Amino acid sequence: MGEQEFLKAMGQRIGARRKALGMTQEALAEKLDVSPQMISNLELGKKAIRPENLAHVCAVLDLSADFVLTGSNHNTQLDAVTEKMVSLSQQELELVDQLVDYMTRRP
Repeated sequence: MGEQEFLKAMGQRIGARRKALGMTQEALAEKLDVSPQMISNLELGKKAIRPENLAHVCAVLDLSADFVLTGSNHNTQLDAVTEKMVSLSQQELELVDQLVDYMTRRP
């Protein structure tokens, strides 16, 4: 994947999340303290994003940087499992811990 395709895919993920939250480009720009034009360029893949702005975008849109950069939902799956584990008893957590230990052993 070339740089232009990478930036466009990243911008599409940001735009889709912004829309899913019912947020306009102007509202996102205000929260990030940037111009609406910058948001438009970002979502269209016309401009790269600086690391500090990426971190801020992720925080505002409640996304992982991994997802924004690669489209991977790995952290989302981990977060879902973590949420389920909160309601487990101490004994159940110990069983989960043992299961994870067993599954992560290397031969």
